[in-house]
Amino acid sequence: MRKIVAFLVATVDGYYEGPNQEFDWPVVDEEFNEFGLQQLEEVDTLLFGRVTYQGMASYWPTPAAQQDDPRVAAKMNGLPKLVVSRTLREADWANTRIIDDDVAGELTKLKQQPGKDIAVFGSSDLTVSLLGLGLVDELRIMVAPVVLGAGRSLFRTAPERIHLQLLSTRAFRSGNVLHTYRPAAR
Repeated sequence: MRKIVAFLVATVDGYYEGPNQEFDWPVVDEEFNEFGLQQLEEVDTLLFGRVTYQGMASYWPTPAAQQDDPRVAAKMNGLPKLVVSRTLREADWANTRIIDDDVAGELTKLKQQPGKDIAVFGSSDLTVSLLGLGLVDELRIMVAPVVLGAGRSLFRTAPERIHLQLLSTRAFRSGNVLHTYRPAAR
């Protein structure tokens, strides 16, 4: 059975964006980029919430993205994409389908189909919802070596505690640390 793997980037103090929605703090270097490509090789479907989808769709199909990072751009643009949204009516990024109803049912069916894993990149609100539905199989949190002091908390929309089991930790030369978890049985 396919897995849903969520990947999020956070600061040491647990924020995924600064107080003015800035996202200029992640430490992105060659090692981070190689890890990103490795993650893209493990999946055959990308899953986003509306806000993250719109940000990704505004960048990856552009000539700038193709010039800056042609390998990642090719993967991001070529893979099938799902966007979960009750408000988005059109998705013009290639290979995108909108899920606006019965998210749990749609994703459960998708997980049962043959194929590689499904990746959620960013989309913290969606990740929290999917964790609550029991649909996330693996949670990867890349902690960047920076403290913002304020911003939007990674799991601010969680209505209750989410228990996790640590599977592995990997330190990057940049100071980034990747923590890989799976939801823990209660």
